Amino acid sequence: MAQTNPYATGKRKYAVARAWIEPGQGTIQINGRPLATYFPRMTHQLQVQTPFDCTKTMGQFNVQASLAGGGISGQAGALRHAIAKALSVYNPSLRTSLKKLGLLTRDSRVKERKKYGQKGARRRFQYSKR
Repeated sequence: MAQTNPYATGKRKYAVARAWIEPGQGTIQINGRPLATYFPRMTHQLQVQTPFDCTKTMGQFNVQASLAGGGISGQAGALRHAIAKALSVYNPSLRTSLKKLGLLTRDSRVKERKKYGQKGARRRFQYSKR
């Protein structure tokens, strides 16, 4: 039976990331593009690499990922979540260090909906006394 690569799904806001990891040189491909081209901002690149930093496995795994939905920041967070979950599937002993930093917990914060009779989610229309 063929060994399949560990796979995990990560979510953040409205972004969904699917990530496959395999032992390799540390290349990260997102929707067929390298990490630096998909996420030009350094903070997003560092956010994606956080699971490898905390488990001291930087440069040991190749990542193939597909991202959909949301914005750039949400996609970076979703990919970080997916990579952390895939690492814990690959090696269960890494789970404690990932859990300690909260990388396995899904960040459930999403944008609050606009309410009727108001300007936004919380903002009311301006009140005029006279």
